[in-house]
Amino acid sequence: MLGCAGGQTVGRTARPVPRSSSPVPTVSVDSLLASLSVRQQVGQLVIPWLSGSYTALDDSLFQVAARWVDSLEVGGLIISVGSPFDIATKLNALQQRSRLPLLVSADLEWGAGMRVVGATAFPQIMAVGATGDPHDAYTIGAAAGVEGRAVGIHVNFAPDADVNNNPANPIINIRSFGEDPHTVSRLVAEYVRGLHEHGMLATLKHFPGHGDTQTDSHIGLPVITAGYARLDSLELVPFRAGIAAGADVVMSAHIAFPALTGSNDPGTLSAAVLTGLLRDSLRFTGLVATDALTMGAIVAKYGAGEATVRAFLAGSDLLLMPADPDSAVLAMTAAVAAGRVTPERLAQSVRRVLEIKRRLGLLERRTVPLDSILRVVGSKRFQDAANDVAVRSLTLVRDVGGRLHALRARARRLALIAYADEANSSVGLFLTDLLRQGGDTVEYFRLWPMSGTLSYDSARATIARAPATVFVANVRPISWKGNIALPDSLAQLITVTDTARPTVLVSLGSPYLLNQTPTVRSYVIAWSGVRASERAVALALLGRVPIGGHLPTRIPPDYPLGWGVIVPAAEP
Repeated sequence: MLGCAGGQTVGRTARPVPRSSSPVPTVSVDSLLASLSVRQQVGQLVIPWLSGSYTALDDSLFQVAARWVDSLEVGGLIISVGSPFDIATKLNALQQRSRLPLLVSADLEWGAGMRVVGATAFPQIMAVGATGDPHDAYTIGAAAGVEGRAVGIHVNFAPDADVNNNPANPIINIRSFGEDPHTVSRLVAEYVRGLHEHGMLATLKHFPGHGDTQTDSHIGLPVITAGYARLDSLELVPFRAGIAAGADVVMSAHIAFPALTGSNDPGTLSAAVLTGLLRDSLRFTGLVATDALTMGAIVAKYGAGEATVRAFLAGSDLLLMPADPDSAVLAMTAAVAAGRVTPERLAQSVRRVLEIKRRLGLLERRTVPLDSILRVVGSKRFQDAANDVAVRSLTLVRDVGGRLHALRARARRLALIAYADEANSSVGLFLTDLLRQGGDTVEYFRLWPMSGTLSYDSARATIARAPATVFVANVRPISWKGNIALPDSLAQLITVTDTARPTVLVSLGSPYLLNQTPTVRSYVIAWSGVRASERAVALALLGRVPIGGHLPTRIPPDYPLGWGVIVPAAEP
């Protein structure tokens, strides 16, 4: 095991996911299914996206969601970012007006804090690959389960079971546990167990593997040319482990596998992938979900309605985020009427959805108590666990000339140059505050993707006023962006600064920044831009914690899997 085993323990006594052996509620799945018209059955498979932000009941945005529930009778919702109370009250209101309980899902890859403001934000899951401790994967799943269920979320669209075997991948990167399929498998299985033992369903994505792509499927259609033998020995290994661990949902990838399917159709629309490979070969019996049907690889070619029908015919059950829910329901209903979709096939998927709702206890209770949220969401035990993972995942790739060691030895005057996309406006501020509290004198300057000549002149002036510089860059996977890289102007500034004065480069995201700054002498990876990771970086720069992480993915050409420079904590 690469990391130390002294992780923060998350309790394992919460209610587990109910299994099919649970007592059957008053209304059976068979009777519910028999009571639904074809249109109502179709509605159970359609899962639109809903903002988690506050809206009044008579607000037009809430009324749209209310019409989905009242008229389309959708089977569930994907909830996005909002406060715990805004999410819970909105979901409670919609649950109360829905004929059948809604199955609520969310993308909580690195904890509920990814969507629920104030909930616990762990580092990205590649940080767990850096600790090497499977219990860390369990802990993230457990915390996501407890906090997510508290606000009314039932399905986590995680863990990411992709093997990050292509450093040029523009959308997976730190969302994967790492590059070794067997290590990824162990961590995927523990994440699934953490979710299950704390009441939440687990999703494996993006089947049959998104790690070896160079195109963002939000924009276009990636193509993986590898044949079955390579998929079987690499990409499919973590999916098999997740299925064996009891994962409830598998999400398809909008990726073409021509050697497997004989066509350039994306896997989401391929029966060879979803039925032949997933159902028949891997023997998966749970729910199959599409990736978002709004994504460019799908909707541009097929349109909202036809994409939905094709995904269902390929083997999907849950039709996520159709570009137009009305068109999706109409197209599916018309496909049944025309004989493209048989009533038996439709009923098969609807039965799976209803059975999941029964297992979760939603046929008996579908709302959540608001008075429990303050005791659960963002609680100290989860925050402590996130801080612990963040510290143990810190990975020092190199420190030529001991520049990081010199910073750790005593208080310093520093220039801190922070960089991130516009969505992360506070990058480096928490780190700066902690360094100042620890005795360093720090001058902070912020750069953005759109920063021009004047901003870079100001950054150089800030650097010139201090004897040492720390660059902190949060370069991460962002949907629709198409690449994960530093701006060339920033890479050049880092390189030039490193030749002139003591410099440390800290990555709060992608491990591959060294490819753009190959001569930089000191390079630390913290894997994420969440507060826990900035806190860990501050403690490391101040010499308060050891650095002991190991690379879960190669950094070509020089740094192999498992590499890491181990640094003990400074003497008090």
